[in-house]
Amino acid sequence: MHRRALLAALAAPAFATTTALPARAQGGAWPERTVRIVVPYPPGGSNDILGRILAEALRERLGQAFVIENRAGAGGNVGADVVAKAAPDGHTLLLTAPGPLAINDQVYRNMPYDPAKDLVPVALVATVPIVLMVNPALPVHSVAELVALAKARPGALSFGSSGNSSTNHLAGELLKTLAGINIVHVPYRGAAPAMTDLVAGNIALMFDNMPGSILQIRDNRVRALAVAGAHRAPVLPEVPTVAESGVPGFEAEAWFGLAAPGGTSAELVARINQQVKAALALPQVQARFVEAGAVSSTLDAAGFARFVAAERQKWGEVVRASGARAE
Repeated sequence: MHRRALLAALAAPAFATTTALPARAQGGAWPERTVRIVVPYPPGGSNDILGRILAEALRERLGQAFVIENRAGAGGNVGADVVAKAAPDGHTLLLTAPGPLAINDQVYRNMPYDPAKDLVPVALVATVPIVLMVNPALPVHSVAELVALAKARPGALSFGSSGNSSTNHLAGELLKTLAGINIVHVPYRGAAPAMTDLVAGNIALMFDNMPGSILQIRDNRVRALAVAGAHRAPVLPEVPTVAESGVPGFEAEAWFGLAAPGGTSAELVARINQQVKAALALPQVQARFVEAGAVSSTLDAAGFARFVAAERQKWGEVVRASGARAE
């Protein structure tokens, strides 16, 4: 697909028809007014792209405004803290990557909120592949060549991420550990500014989530070397996994989920989860997620809470092995 057409497919705000009556007409009390969805990263990244698709689908489905508010900083902690301190009435929600829910309190020395008490998992929105990319000027075309270059020039190559404790950061730390290389982490306030520097050649490589990087890959502004998951990505079937490229045991995947302030009732959490799952099932949402390389979820709130707990343990092991810490 041409870049302009693909960008329109990912970011277009309009849906053709409203497919359901507002929740009030179905006997529910949510939402009663505008819902603020806080995205704790800058515009233009995967979190922001998928959040806007979901917000528009919920607006069309429920007949109330759903507004995206980008509050970036501290690996997602700034935006997450806004939601943690909001009223638990379902009208302020957090749409986030793993960091604020499952990783940050194991990395940051001073947390403004307690993710276990101050945020409630509501719905897993999507899982997405992570892709390893380099600036095209870097003389490597495979993971093996990248590892060889990094070993020949220890400490000379830098990798960007959407911030300390992001899955993209920890994917880089995992590569360092498993491949035995020394590359330097450069944290950004989000994936979009990191991608800008990768394209400009200010950093050599980065791991990024597929929705935020697919356009750059297809425009040949960056070179995709491998995907980080256990399987190849359907949207880039020619790109191998990191594991099959000579780093056995490497596996990393990103996800995005919705959380509510601590104290939100179980009944309200379940109601929001049901509406989110219904919105994600809309054919137009499914089509846009597939084009972005994302897979939507059907987990209930309890299932998502168990998923977050498992992710916390998984990434905690990577944090401890790498020694990653942030102030």
